[in-house]
Amino acid sequence: MAIHKLDLGEFDKIDYYLIAIHTFLEDYRLAFFINQKLPVNLSKSENEIQINIKEGETNFSRFYYIDKESTITWNLIQNKNEVIQYKKGNTPNLFSDVTMEVATKVFLLPEFKKVDYFLKIENNDDTMNVSNIQLLLNTIDSISTVYIVDTNKIKSKNNLIF
Repeated sequence: MAIHKLDLGEFDKIDYYLIAIHTFLEDYRLAFFINQKLPVNLSKSENEIQINIKEGETNFSRFYYIDKESTITWNLIQNKNEVIQYKKGNTPNLFSDVTMEVATKVFLLPEFKKVDYFLKIENNDDTMNVSNIQLLLNTIDSISTVYIVDTNKIKSKNNLIF
């Protein structure tokens, strides 16, 4: 009987660039400005990224563009959101019938808590110049900082699989 082995190292290969964006803009405004600066046409995806944590479940907005000519996929992903829990008072007092809302901040990539959005560029070839993309994004007035994330240092890589 022959023994077949799978090398899981093939599945760990990272074939995307990740650019961190710090801004106060709403997601649709940021997508609009990126569409003006880069040769993309980001549009709102109905399939938001869903994350389940112990406090509850939340969705992160996502804008995407697929370049059919070069088969490159662009995703603009929200990094910060909130989970709202409703708690009822359990001690008998004046406020025992009051339902409280408790908001918990949730991050798509918790190790980058200060980042507002990520631009994920998938299926890219080695000819793409990510530094030029970074420079073009830095020309948007409402963006304070843009930098390329070292994908080998991301602990929660599974959140980027969608």
